[in-house]
Amino acid sequence: MRPGDIAVISHRDLDAVAAQALIDAKVACVLDAETSYTGRFPNLGPKVLLEAGVPLVDGLGGALYDELIDGTIVEVVEHEVVCGARVVAKGRLVRREQVEQHMERARTRMNALLRRFVRNTLERLSAERDAVLGDLDLSGVQTVFTGRQVVVVARGQGYRDDLRVLTGMIRRARPILVAVDGGADALLEMGRRPDLIVGDMDSVSDRALGCGAEIVVHAYGDGRSPGMVRLHRLGLDPATVRAPGTSEDLAVLLAYQLGADLIVLVGAHWTMIDFLEKGRKGMSSTFLTRLKAAPVTVDARGLSRLVGPEPGWQWAAGVAASALFPLIALLGTSPWARTLARVLTVRLKATLAGLL
Repeated sequence: MRPGDIAVISHRDLDAVAAQALIDAKVACVLDAETSYTGRFPNLGPKVLLEAGVPLVDGLGGALYDELIDGTIVEVVEHEVVCGARVVAKGRLVRREQVEQHMERARTRMNALLRRFVRNTLERLSAERDAVLGDLDLSGVQTVFTGRQVVVVARGQGYRDDLRVLTGMIRRARPILVAVDGGADALLEMGRRPDLIVGDMDSVSDRALGCGAEIVVHAYGDGRSPGMVRLHRLGLDPATVRAPGTSEDLAVLLAYQLGADLIVLVGAHWTMIDFLEKGRKGMSSTFLTRLKAAPVTVDARGLSRLVGPEPGWQWAAGVAASALFPLIALLGTSPWARTLARVLTVRLKATLAGLL
C-alpha cells in the first residue's frame, strides 16, 4: 500500500496489530466489509485507528470487493462509499464515543467470557495433549538448534518495540532467528535476516520468503497445508511439519525438541483477548506448549514498556557532553591551560601560513 491509499479490508473484530499495520502504511481511511467491533470482547483495533486519526467505516458488506478493484478512485462521505456519481456501499462511520461505550460494555461481560474461554480450553486439552507433549516429525528441518539461543518473532501486540529492545542481545549472542509468518518482515525491517520461517504463510511477504531463510510450513492435524500452494508457485520447496495449535506453538516446540538452550518469545500471543482476536475460543495447545518448554523459555512481551528503548546516538552524545563539560570548565580557569591554548594557536597559524 502507498501513503494516502484507502484500505479495503474484511476483518471482523479488528485487532490492534492489524490496525497498527494500517497506520504504519499511512492509509487515508479504512473501509471494513465486516463489523469492526461486535461486542463479543473488547478488541482494540478500532480504538487504535481512531486515536491515530484514521477514519473507519465498517459494515459495508462483502459486495464491496465486487464493486472495487485496486486503483479505483472513490470518495468516502460519512458512511457512504461513492464511485463516480454512484453510491457503491453504505456502512457505519465509527466514532470514538461509540468505541468507548463498546469497550465498557464488553468489559462488563469479561467474567462470563473468561469462564467460556477456560471451559473450551479444558475441553481441548485432552484431545491435543498427546500431539503436543509427544515428539513431532522434524526430519525435514535442516537448521541446527542444539545448544543455541533462539529468538522467536511473531506479530503480536508491541512486537516491534520489544524486538528493538532485544537488538543488543541479538547483536551479542547471535541467536537463531525464527520468524512466525509476518515476523520475518519485522526482522528484515530491522536489518536482520531470519534463519527459519514457520507458519501457514498467510501474512508473510514474497520478499521475506525469498530472503534465503529455511521455510517450514505448518500443516494441520489432518495433513492439509494451504500455504504450500503459494510456496510452490514461488518455486520454493519447504519442509512440512504436522502439528496442532498455532504456528507460534510449532515454532516453540520445534526449537525445544531440537535442543535449543534458550527460547525468547517476541510478540507471542498469550492473553484471552489475543486468542479471541485470532478467532480461537481456547488456548489448550499454547498452554501445553508453554508448559512443556517452560524450563528454557522467556517471554519478552512488554519488555519495552519496562526498560524503555535501547539508547541511541543522542543518548551517547548527551553522556559525552556531560563528561566533557567539567573538563572544559577546568581548562578555561587554569593559567597553564590558557598558555597551552595560546601556544597551540600560534603553531597552528604558522603551519597554515607555511602551507599557503
